[in-house]
Amino acid sequence: MAKILPKTMKAVGLYKYLPISDINSLIDLEVNIPKLQNTEVLVEVKATAVNPIDTKVRAPKPNIEPNPRILGWDGAGIIAAKGDNIKTFNIGDEVFFTGDLRKNGSNAQYIALDEIHVGPKPKNLTFEQAAAMPLTTVTAYESLYDRLLLSEKDRGKSLLIINSAGGVGSVATQLATNLKLIVIGTVSRVETETFSRNNGAHIVLNHTEDLLPQLEANGFANGVDYILVNYDPYPYWNTLMKAIKPQGKICLIVDSSGLVDLKPLKDKSVTLVSEMMFTRIKYNTEDKNRHQEILKIVSKMFEDGLLKSTLTKTISPINAANLREAHRLIEEQHMIGKLVLFGF
Repeated sequence: MAKILPKTMKAVGLYKYLPISDINSLIDLEVNIPKLQNTEVLVEVKATAVNPIDTKVRAPKPNIEPNPRILGWDGAGIIAAKGDNIKTFNIGDEVFFTGDLRKNGSNAQYIALDEIHVGPKPKNLTFEQAAAMPLTTVTAYESLYDRLLLSEKDRGKSLLIINSAGGVGSVATQLATNLKLIVIGTVSRVETETFSRNNGAHIVLNHTEDLLPQLEANGFANGVDYILVNYDPYPYWNTLMKAIKPQGKICLIVDSSGLVDLKPLKDKSVTLVSEMMFTRIKYNTEDKNRHQEILKIVSKMFEDGLLKSTLTKTISPINAANLREAHRLIEEQHMIGKLVLFGF
C-alpha cells in the first residue's frame, strides 16, 4: 500500500560554495519532495554516507545556485513510491543506492533515483552499515573486475593498493583477497595498518616512505602484477613506473595533480586504465545496466560474508551542523573507513 507522503521534506544543502568553516557552507532546508519520473523510485533516506566527492563538489568556487544544491550520493533507505515503469522494486523494499551527480542527493529525507542506481540492501546489514558501501564498493568492483580485468585466473598474482585503508581501498582489499591475490596495501599510521590488515591485506607498507625498498624487502624486487591507485598519482608516478612489472596493469581512480611522463608505460607495455563509477550512467553506455547488476552482486556478497561493511563512524541526526562536521573530518584526511549520518 502506498505511503501518504508529505509535500515537503527536511534537507541539507547549499547556495554558495564556501569553506566548511563557514556556517553557511551547508544549511538546513525545507524543500519540496522530488517529483518522480516513470523510471524512478522515491527512497525514504534512513542513512547517508559522506565521501571525498561531497567535499570536492562543495569546495569553494564563485558559483551561486538559484535553487539549493543537495549533496550526498551514497545511502540506504526504503522505497516510498515508484514510477509507472518500475518492475524491479516494490514500495516498502529496503535498498541501498549510489546517487546521480547531476541531481540532488541523499542529504535529504527523500531522494528520487533512476532504478539503475538502486540495489537490494544486504539483509544482514543495518541501514547505517549498508549506506556506507554502495559508492566505494561499485568503484572497487569496477576497478578490479571491469578495468584491471581480474578474475580467478589471477590467483597468486600481486596487487599493490595505494591507500588501502581508504573507502575504495578497503573494499578492493576484500575483493582481491577473495580472488586469492597477494594484496600489498599502503598506509601512513599504525591504526590504518591494523584496519588494512583486518580487511585482508597480506603485506602493509608505509606510503610516507619510499615504497621500492619496502617492496624489495618483502620479496617484490621484480615488481608487482597490478596496481590500484586510490590517491593522487602524481607524487607516486616514478615509483609506479618502477614498481609495475612488464605487461602489468595500473588503475587510477583519482585525478593527477600534475603532468606525468607516459613514456615508461610503452617500454614495459604497461596498461593504464581509469575508473569513474559514474561513467556508464553519464554517457548512457550500452552496458549502463551493469551498474545495477554490480549492486545486486555485491549485496549477495555481503549476505554471504564475502564482504563486510567498512563503516567506522556514525553521527546522528542528519542536519547541517553534523554534515559540516562530517565534511571537516573528510577534508582532514584522518578518517579510517566510512562515515555515515542517520536519522532526521
